[in-house]
Amino acid sequence: MLTSTVCAAVSAAGLGIAALTAYRKRFLAATRIAAYALIPIGLVLTGVVDWLTGLVLKPSVWAGFAVLALSAVLFAASRAVERRRGGSRKERRAAAAAGRDAVAPAASAPSLGPARTERPAGRAKAKAPAQDGEDFSDIEAILKKHGI
Repeated sequence: MLTSTVCAAVSAAGLGIAALTAYRKRFLAATRIAAYALIPIGLVLTGVVDWLTGLVLKPSVWAGFAVLALSAVLFAASRAVERRRGGSRKERRAAAAAGRDAVAPAASAPSLGPARTERPAGRAKAKAPAQDGEDFSDIEAILKKHGI
């Protein structure tokens, strides 16, 4: 009897802390605190101590299993949200700091190097104008201008 009272008090205190944490808009931490806080009352409702001597099918036992299942779902949900966000707050700050240093502050345009003006040896020469009388000299001039 004393064990169940202590566990209920611990669970109530933990849920109070979770509520304060949620009030501060730290919902992920509040969800984790609530999950931890539900474990003692869940263990009391399941009758872990009595379970060692013999498990009796009572509605309170199954209610305890339901509370433990709720705790597990809250843990899983908080982990999924954390993975989706990209880790803990420290990891996100470190990633943001690393992202700022990725580009040099003085670089205004990417450096591509000097343009190649000579034609590679393996490339074929441009074809002569078509036999229809079409003149592609202006197109060839543009292509040569761009080094193609």
